[in-house]
Amino acid sequence: MYNKNPTTLAQLEISMNDINTNTNDFDAELINWRHDFHQHPELGFEEHLTAQKVAETLRSCGIEVYEGVGKTGVVGVLKCGTGESAIGLRADMDALAITEENDFPHKSVHEGRMHACGHDGHTTMLLGAAKKLSSQRDFNGTVVFIFQPAEEHGQGALAMIEDGLFERFPVDSVYGIHNMPSLTTGHFAIRPGPVMACEDNFEITIIGKGGHAALPHLSIDPIVIGSEIVLSLQTVLSRTFDPLERGVLSVTDFSVGATRNVIPEKVILRGDTRSFTSDIQSKIETTMQRIVAGICAAHGAEYEFSYSREFTATINTEKEANIAADVARSTFGADTVHWDSPPIMASEDFGFMLLQKPGCYILLGNGGDGPGGCGLHSPHYDFNDQILPVGVGFWVQLVKSQLKLVS
Repeated sequence: MYNKNPTTLAQLEISMNDINTNTNDFDAELINWRHDFHQHPELGFEEHLTAQKVAETLRSCGIEVYEGVGKTGVVGVLKCGTGESAIGLRADMDALAITEENDFPHKSVHEGRMHACGHDGHTTMLLGAAKKLSSQRDFNGTVVFIFQPAEEHGQGALAMIEDGLFERFPVDSVYGIHNMPSLTTGHFAIRPGPVMACEDNFEITIIGKGGHAALPHLSIDPIVIGSEIVLSLQTVLSRTFDPLERGVLSVTDFSVGATRNVIPEKVILRGDTRSFTSDIQSKIETTMQRIVAGICAAHGAEYEFSYSREFTATINTEKEANIAADVARSTFGADTVHWDSPPIMASEDFGFMLLQKPGCYILLGNGGDGPGGCGLHSPHYDFNDQILPVGVGFWVQLVKSQLKLVS
């Protein structure tokens, strides 16, 4: 999708040399950190060892460290000069409940857990930036390094916010980076406005009347009713919304729990919806419930309907998106930035931080082929180590561009 005019890795290395990041020792250290995180994945709110390593590394760099923010979150604060401006940089730390199927030396040592989304790389890039900035100290203001737990289930950002993240560590803006396997290695996809969708979950219980499979006329069959509802829900977006409005509605679970010759008493349908605005969220919820109520009434069945909002949409502010794009262009070349790239229907809880502060969520190319080409959440996924210094370099230059030294 984004593979346009790819910059070579040699060109990227030249860019990294320009900001004194591409040294063999430093690159090796980044890779060692990343592989260690990858070998020892931890699930949301269980990132105790990861958080400890992050905190120890930050302290070794002379950075103020605050642990236990939002349960297992870590915040580092680095001040330089007399400037009052502050910028927040966020990385996620949690892994997924997936059994890794790779066979390289740094594969997960924990059965059923792996870094299948690249959070090990995100954490490493931000740690690398913290080390560089703490050693150079050529900026004027405050950098807040935010190491967030529990992104995968949408709880970590809220936990840190509710624990006073932005009151305790005030920032003017906040930025986050996520790797993107479909994007050319070292390239950036940046856009103002919607980047990733919200995620809402629903559960529909259809209560009919059970009976013998040979006597269906004596029952109210919730399987038939549920099947009709599944098909009718496909019209919620196709026949209710403007075709230019983005949205997804997926029924992902049809639970019966009956035996072959029994019509069950009830059926449970579960799934999720995706959209970009609260108005569309509300319209989807209202339309779904109306359809469910109508079909159940037509068949003489009862129903229970629940709808929960799990992730808010991730929406970049225009000023900060432009800032991020300008930094990437000036550091790595204009052809590495894909501006106004299309939004994605997946979700990311960084959106909750963007409800609190202006900021930008950036996608960094993990490569369409080779080490970073495998899709996210795959048991074969691995973060592309080639982009570790790219992420570090971007963070360093972003801070210096926004917290400029007084001349």
